[in-house]
Amino acid sequence: MKRLLFGPLDPGSRDVACGLLILRVIGGMSLALGHGIGKIPPSEGFTARISGMGFALPELFAWVVAFTEFAGGIALALGLLTRSMAAVIAIIFLVVTFIAHAGDPFGDREKPILFLMLGLTLALTGAGRFSLDSLIARRDARTET
Repeated sequence: MKRLLFGPLDPGSRDVACGLLILRVIGGMSLALGHGIGKIPPSEGFTARISGMGFALPELFAWVVAFTEFAGGIALALGLLTRSMAAVIAIIFLVVTFIAHAGDPFGDREKPILFLMLGLTLALTGAGRFSLDSLIARRDARTET
């Protein structure tokens, strides 16, 4: 108990793997179902907002954002292509937090900041032991030997 409360956890431990699993599944599904699915197909208002931020090809960017939030959220939940999907999600929510909501109060930027942190954290840590990424890596390691 003392180790769990005060000690550093081994990055490869079951505790860390379970924590990453919970973070990925809850965060990824929240992103996919709470944000992404409602943007497919992108509405005219959403596309206009992207255009208003100065992006060229706002229709394309609207689709990229919608697809990334939906499919990327599901990929995070499954632990599939986690680092790359998380990095793209972090970039999108960096734009959302500091450009789309630049003048908004913290309360209006809270969710984008949380998704930004989800993306940054998983881009740095990877998916953990209980993920498709880990399963693929173990399978590849067995076939190489």
